[in-house]
Amino acid sequence: MGTSINAAFGYDDFRRGLSDPAFFARRFLDVELHAGQREWLTGSTCPENVLVTGNRWGKSFVTATKLLHAGIFRPRKLRYDRSGRYRAVVASITQDQANLVFYQVVRLVRQSKLVSALVDEIRWSPYPRLTLGNGATIEARSTQNRGEHLLGNDYDLFVFDEVAFETCPEYVVEEVILMRLADREGRLDLVSTPNGKNWFYRRAREIAEGRHRGYFQSGDSRQNPFISKTYLQDRVTYFTESRLKQNIMGQFVDTGGEVLKGEYVDAALARFAETGAPVDGTDCSYITGWDLARKRTATVGITVEVVNGLARVVALERMKLFDWVTVIEKIKQRQREYPGRLVVDATGLGDVVVEQLREFRPDAFIFTPQSKSEMLTNAELLHAKGQVAYQRWELPDGSGRTWSLESELRQARWDDNNKCDALMALGLALWPLRKRSLPIVGPRVGRV
Repeated sequence: MGTSINAAFGYDDFRRGLSDPAFFARRFLDVELHAGQREWLTGSTCPENVLVTGNRWGKSFVTATKLLHAGIFRPRKLRYDRSGRYRAVVASITQDQANLVFYQVVRLVRQSKLVSALVDEIRWSPYPRLTLGNGATIEARSTQNRGEHLLGNDYDLFVFDEVAFETCPEYVVEEVILMRLADREGRLDLVSTPNGKNWFYRRAREIAEGRHRGYFQSGDSRQNPFISKTYLQDRVTYFTESRLKQNIMGQFVDTGGEVLKGEYVDAALARFAETGAPVDGTDCSYITGWDLARKRTATVGITVEVVNGLARVVALERMKLFDWVTVIEKIKQRQREYPGRLVVDATGLGDVVVEQLREFRPDAFIFTPQSKSEMLTNAELLHAKGQVAYQRWELPDGSGRTWSLESELRQARWDDNNKCDALMALGLALWPLRKRSLPIVGPRVGRV
């Protein structure tokens, strides 16, 4: 993926190589990067950087280049050079995946006489590590078991490769990786091909929209001139539109199993921003849905304000580890503030709560596979018809974490939604609107 360039090295080369990683690649490593890779090396200097591309764009290659540049020049604030140590690491979902980048590092070292002379040692056990003469190290690690193998370490540059495929990305990044960078204000690169609209998608969008500090870049596989254009064109011809966007264009697309399409969530968020509170005299009503907690879930109550067929979420509460007396009082308080129809999860012990709320004449919704499917289908339909609006509700979730309504709605799948309490509460709040949209068979609903 490169061409040989031979010439003598001088002081000016080293000085320019420090501030120009693309020049470093060409002059020190004898390789030529394509335009997208040069742009990444030049722009990705923020505390957090996101690169999302199609397959074969050259992520591993440019990551290996960046790791070597970082190891040789140790770019960071001068006051941290007193520590003497500089540690760069590429980590991924498996050790094998991380090793792919490390192999590229070794290959680049061995093809450059200058850089190979700067290497003191390459070790492969207990994990791959390259040590340079200036004391800097480049490692390859795994994020398996929620990143437990990384605990106790400190780094100056952390590259998380294929983060979109990590099963616990928020925990690994927020609870483990970022604290590994705290000692010397290290940098984090999140690099991956897309994998649906998951946590990586949300982080990338936050940075791209300026809601989270950092640098964002995307890349199309066709930017890479070092791979077969004929082969790529064949893939473009035969791929479905979603596969083309994800695997070639490096765009985030729905995987197909989501309860709510990403475009539905986007539209509901935009709709909330466009519509304000109803003017005085406007005919409006309230519907509140409560999904009650099980052992590992939360109790969530959502109230929608219905005006001219549009259901806007105007109140949301999410509780963990509350006793039933507290939950019942919270529900009563909500009904006094937003008097209207009340739909409560009556599955299992929920019928006891319903009985305690009889003064508000709640609808008792019993979850069965059929009733749950019908409720979620109704919520999906109302989203598709543009009759739902909500904002980005974000609440503390313990241990410094933040829970997000948007995140939960985006990640809920038909085959994996048992912990999506807010989606269920929203579905309960929207359930009474079903007769205005689609005549489906009613679930097991009782009136108290």
